[in-house]
Amino acid sequence: MDIFQQKTIKHEISCVGIGLHTGNKISMTLKPAEVNTGIVFHRTDADGKDAIIPAHHNYVVDTRMCTCVGNAEGVRVATIEHLMAAIHSMGITNMKIDIDGPETPVMDGSASPFIFLMECAGIHVQNAPLKAIKVLKNIKVESADKSVELRPNKSGLLMHFSIDFPAPIIGHQEASLNFSGVNFKNMYCRARTFGFLKDIEYLRSIGLARGGSLDNAILVDNNEIVNKDGLRYKDEFVRHKMLDAVGDLYMLNMPIIGEYFGNRSGHADTNDLLSKLLEDSSNYEIVDLATYQNSLEQSASNSNDDAEFLCAE
Repeated sequence: MDIFQQKTIKHEISCVGIGLHTGNKISMTLKPAEVNTGIVFHRTDADGKDAIIPAHHNYVVDTRMCTCVGNAEGVRVATIEHLMAAIHSMGITNMKIDIDGPETPVMDGSASPFIFLMECAGIHVQNAPLKAIKVLKNIKVESADKSVELRPNKSGLLMHFSIDFPAPIIGHQEASLNFSGVNFKNMYCRARTFGFLKDIEYLRSIGLARGGSLDNAILVDNNEIVNKDGLRYKDEFVRHKMLDAVGDLYMLNMPIIGEYFGNRSGHADTNDLLSKLLEDSSNYEIVDLATYQNSLEQSASNSNDDAEFLCAE
């Protein structure tokens, strides 16, 4: 079945936008890639340097306010989490991404425009099996009042996220997601990044949020939403944190069979979680997804046969 095969896009497709943190105008082109390529960035403006950066957790070099990957020559691409969330939801396993700046375009601050781009480009199912990483043990990372965890799960990826902010308009919010492309697109992909008016001056002084605006982020001022049109969802804040986690988890470049819990966590915590998962081979198993699904169905069938036999007795 198609869902158990690797995928890329059928055609190249491009977009232009502003970097959320740099404020620079950036052009980006999504390109088809061969099987087993993974998701790979190519900095077209990196004159005389190694311009290739895999979108893999081993290449994460900065997690302040975003996920940033870089190579040994210091060539980087930042704010990749929204694009990675869209790629994850579309089931794309192989793609080359040409980009002429150090950050992906923020677009409207969500994953929705990137999903639209890939839908326009079309999906190409490749003649290669899709592998997944199955979580075998509970893995947890904690720091102060934050935690992030992976637990075993029989099939698929279940996700849970909770946040707590002093601003009453946000407060405590919780969300869960039985991850699939359809569920993510229908429930989470339009949730936008957000920030606080009181933090803007400091963030811009350290080179962050220079491209942020009411066109690409929710702005909170004390207990008010500054954006004229308000929120897209009542709980848009936690939905966006879930969106970020969907993107950051795909830094493994393969689906996860497990259950994820994020509590007040961010990009650094999720990347640390992936590192902890992979540091011990007894924590996980790489499975051929089609073979694994067949084994689940066979096990279920055998259980039904046993139940029928017991009833007959």
